[in-house]
Amino acid sequence: MKLEFKQLGEIDRSEYVALNTHPLVMKQMPLSSSDFDDAACKEWIAGKERMWQEHGYGPWAFVIDGKFAGWGGLQPEEGDADLGLVLHPDYWGYGQVIYKEIIRRAFEEMGFKSVIILFPPTRTRIKGILRLGFKEDGELEIGGERFIRYRLHAQKTQKE
Repeated sequence: MKLEFKQLGEIDRSEYVALNTHPLVMKQMPLSSSDFDDAACKEWIAGKERMWQEHGYGPWAFVIDGKFAGWGGLQPEEGDADLGLVLHPDYWGYGQVIYKEIIRRAFEEMGFKSVIILFPPTRTRIKGILRLGFKEDGELEIGGERFIRYRLHAQKTQKE
């Protein structure tokens, strides 16, 4: 398997529109909207690329064996680096490999002391992130939606 991290703008916008409006993906993303069209996507990409300019980090597009698999990475959220991973259902089995590379970059290359994951309270299957070392660390509200914050500190990463 060849995994590539690319800038969001390197991928055709239709790929993001299809992914971000996929019914199975939308179930996992409370802030998503079926109104996400090409114009909204263009604005969305510009906002994500602005994160790189303003903060020095942001999300990537993930390409596996030459095909777009999803997007994610680290985004600034209230002073923290928020780890997100949005994969097409055809690539859900690749999440762990991508996660490990994001974490490696976050702690080894970017020097973050911790990263967070935000889950809606309806997301009750959390044993996997707890096994990775994430601990519940409060709540916050984004776009009128409540999220539970889980934090992973650099010294608690699992090396497998």
